[in-house]
Amino acid sequence: MGDQAKLSVGGAEHDYPVLKGSVGPDVIDIRKLYGQTGAFTFDPGFTSTASCESALTYIDGDEGVLLHRGYPIGQLAENSSFMETSYLLLNGELPSKDELATFENTITRHTMLHEQLATFYRGFRRDAHPMAIMCGVVGALSAFYHDSTDIADPEHRKISSHRLIAKMPTIAAMAYKYSVGQPFLYPDNKLSYTGNFLRMTFGVPAEEYEVVPAVEKAMDRIFILHADHEQNASTSTVRLAGSSGANPFACIAAGIACLWGPAHGGANEAALNMLKEIGTPDRIQHYIDRAKDKSDPFRLMGFGHRVYKNYDPRATVMQSTLREVFEALNVTDPLFETALRLEEIALSDPYFAEKKLFPNVDFYSGIILSAIGFPTTMFTVLFALARTVGWVAQWNEMISDPGQKIGRPRQLYTGPTQRDYVPLDKR
Repeated sequence: MGDQAKLSVGGAEHDYPVLKGSVGPDVIDIRKLYGQTGAFTFDPGFTSTASCESALTYIDGDEGVLLHRGYPIGQLAENSSFMETSYLLLNGELPSKDELATFENTITRHTMLHEQLATFYRGFRRDAHPMAIMCGVVGALSAFYHDSTDIADPEHRKISSHRLIAKMPTIAAMAYKYSVGQPFLYPDNKLSYTGNFLRMTFGVPAEEYEVVPAVEKAMDRIFILHADHEQNASTSTVRLAGSSGANPFACIAAGIACLWGPAHGGANEAALNMLKEIGTPDRIQHYIDRAKDKSDPFRLMGFGHRVYKNYDPRATVMQSTLREVFEALNVTDPLFETALRLEEIALSDPYFAEKKLFPNVDFYSGIILSAIGFPTTMFTVLFALARTVGWVAQWNEMISDPGQKIGRPRQLYTGPTQRDYVPLDKR
């Protein structure tokens, strides 16, 4: 018998198993709590609750650790590709050369969208937010691809997973093209996953599009760094939707809707908007002082992280990538000079060091994406594009779990107790 946790409720003691993962905190199994005591636990935000068992991603926020299937994120971002990382998340191991080639070929063959979806796009207003378009189009995929929605069939799950990963760059690029009034570009199967996305986004039919290697590498790294992040809000949304038996396209659309929230996927846009507010390097100290003033509502966006109480391991990779992109594109915008100077000042200021308010991945990624040419409205779309592989991997893992039940959180009810209805003429 392993470790047990004792809980005393109403004078009676109850034992609950303590479960141990391969790494990380122990978990107290309270699945029988309500049946034994008639009580629930109260954990708003689920910050102390393990909602599932997973072998995909591990985070240690105190130590600044992020592992995908055991591999440190820094090693993957430096040495791997997004396609290889996607294979790892989906299959549990890094692919052989032949396995990777087969996987890349499969994804490439699924990049095209059904031609009728082009008409679907035209139902949106031109000024529609790209995330609104992405939500609608991904949800609509189930109306076009009926042949892969049987979630009980492993082969169907595999096909729908590949389709989602492959079609997301096409969907995202088309959302951008539609918003700026340019014609859609079909995928080019000669290009890489990331290079193809850049061409579909920024290329035009009348000209040959040249993929800049530094930009392609930067985008691929950004995709890797956002591929999965354990049981965050959008991933939990995908799992919750999937627990009802919903088709995979609907589940991923639900994740996209959750990611749209500014507290989740919109953080890099908020960081860039903050830099625009600061404006020039000579104004930084004024805003630093405001950030230290508790009575001032101004906050430094892109610094600190809810999970990482130390340095965000993804930010280290982005820091070097930022400089590579600036050099390749010969960036001279004062906004980017302000960003570099703000980073330097904040990292050397004892106030931020003591509070561990280090620049996070959102601080750097927003600046890089802006330098490449993406408008801020596309930032969360790119996040969703990258996170799709994590969502489908988590969804697959959940569906494959024989012990999976439909999600049903409980509550602490604080409303009126039972009362009798009063007729309208007596109120």
